[in-house]
Amino acid sequence: MVRFRQMTLIDVSRRLSSRVSSLTFAPPVTHVYNPLEYARSPHEAYLKKYGTGLRRVLLIGMNPGPFGMAQTGVPFGDVASVRDFLGVTAPVDQPPQQHAKRLIEGFDCRRSEVSGSRLWGWARDRFGSADAFFRDYFVANYCPLVFMEESGRNRTPDKLTASERVSLFAACDAALREMVEVLKPEVIIGVGGFAERRVRDALPAFPGLIGSMLHPSPASPLANRNWPAQADAALRKLGVELRA
Repeated sequence: MVRFRQMTLIDVSRRLSSRVSSLTFAPPVTHVYNPLEYARSPHEAYLKKYGTGLRRVLLIGMNPGPFGMAQTGVPFGDVASVRDFLGVTAPVDQPPQQHAKRLIEGFDCRRSEVSGSRLWGWARDRFGSADAFFRDYFVANYCPLVFMEESGRNRTPDKLTASERVSLFAACDAALREMVEVLKPEVIIGVGGFAERRVRDALPAFPGLIGSMLHPSPASPLANRNWPAQADAALRKLGVELRA
C-alpha cells in the first residue's frame, strides 16, 4: 500500500521560495531579499514550533519589514518579540546582494519593528502565552520578499509594476492556497487592506469567513491610537471569539 506524506508548511515555504527566487524586478527596485532562504533556520523553526495541526484563524500580512522578518525569518518578526515571546532563535545568513543601508544582522539587529512588537505584544497581552495564541491562530505573510529602492526605501508589493505583480502574485496565491489546505482555517484575516484583497482574489471559493484588521504599522495614524483595542474590535466584528 502506497502512503503519501501529508504536505507541511515547510513544504509550502520551500516551494514558494523556489517560485519567487527566479523573478526579476526593474528599477526603482534595486535590491530584493528572500528571508525564506538566508533566514531559513529561524523561519522553519517557527513553522515547526507553531505551524503543525489545524488552525481556526489565519492572519495574513503583506510582506517582510526590513527590521522584522527580513532579520528573523518570522512574520512580523521584531527581534525581541521573536526571541522572548515566541522563543525562536537561530543563525541567520545574509542575502547575496545587500543594500548598504539595510544590512542583515539577524538576531543581533538592535532596531525594533513596531508592527511586529504591536502584533506579538497584543498576542501576549490577550492570550498570555505563545502556545495559547497558536492553539487557534497562525500568522503568515502573503509575499515573502523584501523590496528596496536605491535610497534604501522600502517598496511594497502593491507598488510594483503590473507585469511584476502578475508573476509575483501567481506564486504567492498558489502558496496561500497550499497553506489553507494544510491549516484548514475557518477564518482568514488580512492584516491590512492589501492582504485582504489578495486573500479574496486567491481564494474565491473559500467556504469560511474572510475579513480584515487594521495593519499595526506606525505609518498609519489610526494604528497609533490604541491598535490592540482596534484589533480586538475587528475580530469581534467578524464574530471571532477572543479566547485564551
